[in-house]
Amino acid sequence: MSNSLISIVSPFKNTEKFLSECLLSILNQSYTNWELVIVDDGSTDSSFSIVEQFANQDKRIKLYRNPNSGIIAALQFAFSKTSGNFITRMDSDDIMTPNKLEVLHRNLMEYGKGHVAVGQVKYFRKDGISDGFAKYEIWLNQLTETGTNFSELYKECVIPSPCWMVYRDDFIACGGFNSDTYPEDYDLAFRFYKYKLKCIPCHETLHFWRDYSSRTSRTDANYAENNFLELKVQYFIELDYQKSRPLVIWGAGKKGKKVARLLQAQNITFYWICDNPKKIGKEIYDVVLEDTNYLKTLKKSQCLVTVSNKLEQISIKNQLDEMGLKPASDYFFYC
Repeated sequence: MSNSLISIVSPFKNTEKFLSECLLSILNQSYTNWELVIVDDGSTDSSFSIVEQFANQDKRIKLYRNPNSGIIAALQFAFSKTSGNFITRMDSDDIMTPNKLEVLHRNLMEYGKGHVAVGQVKYFRKDGISDGFAKYEIWLNQLTETGTNFSELYKECVIPSPCWMVYRDDFIACGGFNSDTYPEDYDLAFRFYKYKLKCIPCHETLHFWRDYSSRTSRTDANYAENNFLELKVQYFIELDYQKSRPLVIWGAGKKGKKVARLLQAQNITFYWICDNPKKIGKEIYDVVLEDTNYLKTLKKSQCLVTVSNKLEQISIKNQLDEMGLKPASDYFFYC
C-alpha cells in the first residue's frame, strides 16, 4: 500500500493557455505512481491537442472526451475510468507543488480511512489577487493548519476543490461525483462532512490556485451566490437542524432575507433578530424582527448568523460564546 496508485481526476475546457504548465506540474511530482484521467468537456480551442501530445509521451495520462456535457458529467465519466486506491482532483488551470501527491498520500497512510487529506493553497493572478480572495486564502489555510475545516462549513467551501485526497472506498461511500448539485465542490465538502470524514491537519502549501476573469467559478451561473445559500440551507436542514430547538436568524440583510425565504419554502418556522433600529419591530415575510437581546430569552436555540461584516461577526461570536453557545452546534455563520 505504500506505493499505491493515485487517480487524479481532471476535467478541462478551453484552458489552452494553462494546460502545459498544469501537466508539467503533475509530471514533476515526487510521488510517481499516479494516473491522470483527464476529460475534455467540449473545448473549442487547442486544449485537446495539447493534452494529446502529453498523453502520447506518458501513458499515465489517459485522455477522453466527455460523452455528455458539463463539469459534473465530466467528473463522473473520469471517475468511471479510474483504478487507483486513492482519489484526488486537479483543475486544468492550476499548478501542483512538486510534493503535493506525496504529502497527501503520506497523511492518508498515517491517519487511515475515514479521513480526507487537504493542503494549504496559494492564489495567484498576473495582475494580483483581490482582497476577497486573499482573505479567503488566509481563512481557508488557518482551518487546514489545524484540520478544523468543518467547524466553519456553512461560511464558505472549506475544502479547496483541487486540493484534497481520499481513499477510494471513502469516496464511493460519500457518493463520489454522483451528485448533480452545483456548486459541485461545495456539495462534495458537505458530503464528506455528512459521512463524518475528518480533515487531516496540514501546514504545507501544496497547490497554486489560479484566478482570472474567465474562470468558471466567476462566469458560470451555477456558482452564483444564491446557489451557495440554497446548498447551505439544504444541508443544514438535513444534517444539523434540530426541530425540537428554536431556530433563529441573526441579520436581516440580503443574505438573511434569502435564508428566511428558503426556510419558509420548507415550512420551517424561525425567530428573526437584528441590531438595526429601523427594522426592529417591523415585519418581513410575516415575521416580526426582534432585538438581538431576544436570543437570550430562548432556551437551547440554534442560530444562523447571516451578517457579512467581519468586525460585526467578531462581536456576534463573542456574544454567542458569552451566552455559552457552541459553534457548529448552537450557532452557524452563513457568511
